[in-house]
Amino acid sequence: MRSVFRRLAATASTALLLAGCSPMLPERSAPARYPAAPARTEAPLVGALIDQPVGGGTRSAVIRESAELQQCMAQLTAARVIFHPVPDRSTTAACGLSAAGVLGPDLGTVARMAPGDVEMTCRTALALSVWRRQSLEPAAREILGSDVVQIDQMGAYACRNVNNGGVSGRVSAHSQAAALDFAGVRLRDGRRITVSANWAGDAPEARFLRRIRDDACHIFGTTLSPDYNAVHADHLHLEATDTRFCR
Repeated sequence: MRSVFRRLAATASTALLLAGCSPMLPERSAPARYPAAPARTEAPLVGALIDQPVGGGTRSAVIRESAELQQCMAQLTAARVIFHPVPDRSTTAACGLSAAGVLGPDLGTVARMAPGDVEMTCRTALALSVWRRQSLEPAAREILGSDVVQIDQMGAYACRNVNNGGVSGRVSAHSQAAALDFAGVRLRDGRRITVSANWAGDAPEARFLRRIRDDACHIFGTTLSPDYNAVHADHLHLEATDTRFCR
């Protein structure tokens, strides 16, 4: 009997020794060291209108999406276009700002406006952003073989009449910051393309300027070029109003 008890005791000791050498399993209740999952998944920022190709319905879409300031700003924000709203103001009976702001950089592109931080209506900013991404920059790469790094402009808000006429003339869209005058671009390879110097003829620079003019007619309400009159010999007048005129 004593030998049986000795064998049983030896077996039990061996089992305890093996158990002590076995690795301990982690507790099931131990929390994982990871940040808590968000309550909901945010959708990525994708520009609904600014990232769509120019077509027959682009102009109507710009008008529709800019009918309310917050709706217009949402389009710009989704496409990473910086736009800071400003309070409405009236300078004179015919001049002032409404649903306007300061257009800053487009973080989705390389090209920058010069001068920068232009004050304009949100509708103008939206139309300009569509034109920049879907016409001006792709056309430069296709026709001129280089990226646009700077967009030269001659101003948006100016309390004046059409063609800088006298007090009896028709009020310009510039008096409501609803238009921008485009002068030309500077390319990454160092070239400068201007409406005043490169509009005439059939060189690549001229074809580039006419392409972006034609595209602008599908985005802006009124687009005026050197083909319209001598006043526009050095710029494209891009007017984001509920009008229909292209020349």
